[in-house]
Amino acid sequence: MAISYTDFTFRKSPNKHVPIWVMVRKEVSDHIRSWQFIILFMIIALTFFASMYVAISNLNSAVSNTKDPDHLLIYLKLLTITDGSLPPFHVFISFLGPLLGISLGFNAVNSEQQNGTLIRVMAQPIYRDNLLLSKFISITILVGTMFLTLSLLMIGSGLLITGVPIELEEVVRILSYTILCVFYVEFWFSLSIIFSIRFKQAATAAIASIGLWLFFTIFYNIIINMISKVMIPKSGIFSSGQHSWIKTMFHMAPNQLYTDATTTLLMPKVRSLGPMSMEQMAGAIPNSLPIRDSLLIVWPQVSGLVSATIVCFALAYYFFMKKEIKC
Repeated sequence: MAISYTDFTFRKSPNKHVPIWVMVRKEVSDHIRSWQFIILFMIIALTFFASMYVAISNLNSAVSNTKDPDHLLIYLKLLTITDGSLPPFHVFISFLGPLLGISLGFNAVNSEQQNGTLIRVMAQPIYRDNLLLSKFISITILVGTMFLTLSLLMIGSGLLITGVPIELEEVVRILSYTILCVFYVEFWFSLSIIFSIRFKQAATAAIASIGLWLFFTIFYNIIINMISKVMIPKSGIFSSGQHSWIKTMFHMAPNQLYTDATTTLLMPKVRSLGPMSMEQMAGAIPNSLPIRDSLLIVWPQVSGLVSATIVCFALAYYFFMKKEIKC
C-alpha cells in the first residue's frame, strides 16, 4: 500500500532543505513497496546470478587463455565472459535498464494527480520543484544501491571462489560501470517522467515511453542504415565526412552510448570504438589499456549520456513548473 504525504510531517525548521528529504523518504518507501519495482528487481537479480553462474563455470578457460591480454583481470571477466548460452550481465542491463527506468517514471506524476494527492502536496509549505527533485533523488538512491549491492556481491563471490584479491584498477572500472548504469536508468526515468507530466493517463505515458525505447532499440539503426545506403556513392567508398556523419548518427542512440562505454570499461583490451587505420595498428602492443586511457576513450559516450539525462530532466522540470495543478 502506497504511503501518502500526510503520513510524514512537514515541520518548520531553520534548515530549508528538510521538506525535500521528507518527500525523498516517502518516494523511496513507495518504490520499495511497489510490485513493479519488486518484480523488476527480482528479474535483474535473477539475470545477475545466472550470468555469474555462467561466468564462474567458464572462468578457468578464460584465465588460461594467455593470448587474451585481459586474462588475469578475473573480476572483469565475471561481468563479460559467456559460453553463448546466456549473454553477459552488462548486455542484460542494456535491455532491462530502460524497462526499470520507464516503470519507475511513467506514472510518477499523473497517478498522483489522478488520485488527488498532488494538489494536497502542493498545498503544503514547500516549493513545487521539490516534488520533482525528490523523485529524481529517490530513484538515484534506489538504483545506485541496487547496482552497488550487485557489484559487491560479484566481488565477494569472486573472492570466496578464487581467493584472488581484486586489483585497484578493477575496482575503479567496476565502480565506473556501476555509475554508468545508474545514469543509463536515470535517462529513461527522466524521459518517461516527461510523458507522465504531459499525459493525464498513465497507460498513455507508458506506451509513449516504451514506443520511444523500441524506436531507439530496433528502428533507429534500420533508419540510419537506410540513410547510409542512399549516401553511398556508386564506387561504394565513403568519404571521411560521410563516414564521420554516419558514425555520429549511430552513436546518438542512448543504448549505443551505453554499450560502447561498458564495453570499453569492462574490456581493457578495447583500444578504439571505431575502425583503426593501418598506421594506428602498426607497432601497437597487444596489451590492456590503463584505466585512464579507457576513460579518455569513453568520455564522449559518458558525457553524451549524462548530458541527455540532464536535458530530459530539465524538460521535465520546465513542463512541471508550467503545469496547471487542479483537482
